[in-house]
Amino acid sequence: MRPLSRLKEKYEKEVVTGLKKRFGYKNMMEVPVIHKVVINMGVGDATADAKAIDAAVSDLTAISGQKPVITRAKKSIAAFKLRQGMPIGCKVTLRGERMYDFLDKLFNISLPRIRDFRGVSPDGFDGRGNYTLGIRDQLIFPEINYDKVDKLRGMNIVIVTSAKTDEESYELLKLMGMPFSA
Repeated sequence: MRPLSRLKEKYEKEVVTGLKKRFGYKNMMEVPVIHKVVINMGVGDATADAKAIDAAVSDLTAISGQKPVITRAKKSIAAFKLRQGMPIGCKVTLRGERMYDFLDKLFNISLPRIRDFRGVSPDGFDGRGNYTLGIRDQLIFPEINYDKVDKLRGMNIVIVTSAKTDEESYELLKLMGMPFSA
């Protein structure tokens, strides 16, 4: 059996007690938890170049450790030369052990590699306790080989929590190690 990831262990030992003290939770089941992490990579140039989607899929597979699903256009838009059903991006949903491993890597290795990094914005909450983070390029992840990158692609990372408010979610992510700016 595999040992617990560092972040899961930190959640169980430090974060739960910190949240109970801060918000006065009586029951263990009241304490917010991270349910899943969704990483979405839009590939706008996939309409002109079919191989662009393959490169995005391979990058996202390397970053997440899981094979992504190809997302397709819901409707045709003539101005963008887009047909319904065309592949326009890829996404992956991480849960459990992979999710904790990815978040640990994101908080401690990848985000500090961004040039002039002063912390992530605390404005990315949606009002229901979920946090969205936009990343401009995939080179901040250590799995990506700089020489094999054909084009810089950004991605959205959505952290879905069971927190009821943004304040609870902010505190949860801060205690987990998310580097928020002041």
